[in-house]
Amino acid sequence: MLIPYFCRSFIHSMTIPFYKYQGTGNDFVMIDNRHLFFPKDNIQLIAKLCDRKFGIGADGLILLENQDTVDFRMVYYNADGNESSMCGNGGRCIVAFAKALDIIQTTTTFMAIDGLHEATVIDEVVHLKMQDVATIKVTTAYSFLDTGSPHHVEIVENLSAFDIKGEGARIRYSDLYGSAGSNINFVSQKESNVFAVRTYERGVEDETLSCGTGVTAVALAMHNQGKTVANRVRLAVEGGELEVSFEKGDNGYHSIFLIGPATYVFEGEITW
Repeated sequence: MLIPYFCRSFIHSMTIPFYKYQGTGNDFVMIDNRHLFFPKDNIQLIAKLCDRKFGIGADGLILLENQDTVDFRMVYYNADGNESSMCGNGGRCIVAFAKALDIIQTTTTFMAIDGLHEATVIDEVVHLKMQDVATIKVTTAYSFLDTGSPHHVEIVENLSAFDIKGEGARIRYSDLYGSAGSNINFVSQKESNVFAVRTYERGVEDETLSCGTGVTAVALAMHNQGKTVANRVRLAVEGGELEVSFEKGDNGYHSIFLIGPATYVFEGEITW
């Protein structure tokens, strides 16, 4: 069992206790902020903590905070230091973190920037319920949908050799998505219900080994396009494999679950 850091004495006012978690290679600095000690408006500090050469190193930083009526609140920041939209793998990791802190056991309801989420965790596998998706924009070249974060989904040839960073950045910063940008997912089909996915994430501004809201978007977009008839889809990402299950109704997709491992890596303190 992990001992909450608020129970330990701080040596220095700027000594920050942290935990590191990863979900299929998408990694996060996790901070128990139930006592609200962390300077949330310090964008530079958050970016430095996520820096892989001068800080801890992560794709993002997540604060676990108290929230009335539910178990906890998730506050997510991209690696650039800015608070961002929902992160699916981060959501799975904070559920595992909450269990390690004895805040929850096997089931939970928590608040994130896009609303309430439910989840279950058994061993290291987390089933995270995502928000319903009512609409998917479809063109001849790509699909676009919001799964808690905006996602462009595009099928490409020879995914393993594709220039993810170059093409991802070009689309992310194009007039197509304006100043807000979008996450960009490139996809190839491997089997009837299996797709390989590589994702360029805004805020990280590079390819990540996995993106939870991204694979959710891919699963729904591929089903919507008739590429699969399965309502449980496997997604092979650079950092492992995830699954997405869902139901299709008259008002779009519902009962959407992102399923996969969330793993503790290490913990420590950093003085800033």
